Amino acid sequence: MGLMSFIRSQFIEIVEWIDDTNYTLVHRFPDQDHEIKNGAKLVCRQGQAAILVSEGQMADVFGPGTHTLSTQNVPVLSTLRGWKHGFDSPYKVEIYFVNLRQYLDQKWGTPNPIIIRDSEFGVNGRPGRIPIRAFGNYNFRISDPAIFFKEVVGTQGLMTSDEIERYAKTRLVSSFGKAASLSKVHVADMAGHVDVLADEVRKNIDADFTSLGFSLTSFIIESITLPPAIQKAIEEAAAQAARGVENTMAWEAMQATRDVARNAHKGQGNSMMNAGMGMGMGMGMGNMMGNMMGHPQQGYPQQGAAVVPPVATPAAPAPAPTLQEKLTRLKAAFDADLLTEQEYTAKKSSLLADF
Repeated sequence: MGLMSFIRSQFIEIVEWIDDTNYTLVHRFPDQDHEIKNGAKLVCRQGQAAILVSEGQMADVFGPGTHTLSTQNVPVLSTLRGWKHGFDSPYKVEIYFVNLRQYLDQKWGTPNPIIIRDSEFGVNGRPGRIPIRAFGNYNFRISDPAIFFKEVVGTQGLMTSDEIERYAKTRLVSSFGKAASLSKVHVADMAGHVDVLADEVRKNIDADFTSLGFSLTSFIIESITLPPAIQKAIEEAAAQAARGVENTMAWEAMQATRDVARNAHKGQGNSMMNAGMGMGMGMGMGNMMGNMMGHPQQGYPQQGAAVVPPVATPAAPAPAPTLQEKLTRLKAAFDADLLTEQEYTAKKSSLLADF
């Protein structure tokens, strides 16, 4: 190879970059101290932008297409260089390729619970403090390569989506916490209003991202979760409301009665006796629940009524229940889940056998 051939080989005639990754945002063209030939071709593919930097200053930004690099086509570069002798000599510049495509399905989430004040969980007139967590995903792209290069890239030869992701996650979590705190939506209802919260988050951070040259193209809240104890309390409240029970103590009494009845067969002694005890507890608690909910029951005076002391009278012997009454009571106990099917069948067979 002759000297002139060697010299010509040091001049770059084609400048291009093919991205073989899914996460590279910015890539500096590896010129290896070679100089760009005046009139070289810059190939910028769809979804790319190319930035020329000379002596630390941005010379020009090129979009998709094939461009001829000459000082006539890059007047800023000519001014920076201050060439005086034609423009045939090669020149030294740095070329950065910027990826403009969308980066999809980037994950975000709250590393720690966010405390939300909610009047629905208030005590003594003070709003409750409920910890919540949220998770989702977002898409972003570089919207202004010149601003992004000036504000973020600087002299880095390579930048990946991971570096932007760390900044974006912090801002997204902070914005979500602000949007959730200022929203008029109760914590228990937030899962049904995620679109409203997502729109508010985007409005809060759009200006910050735009000032750095990139923007969100999508922001999704996939789930909002509550602590297990609070979630369980909400589910129990919904269950008691669905059964028409307004008083929590009454609901707990019903649950306790059912547990006693269901576990009666596990104890010692006659299972029917234990079930009968469960029925007795249920009747007594039923009276108590009715009184709690404002429905007077037998044995409880109505509000405003005069209380008359009971008069002692000799107790008359209770008539023995008929077979029909026994079967009716047995069926009622079975329908109330106080007896298992096996116990019900056995007792029914016993009564019919005695008959």
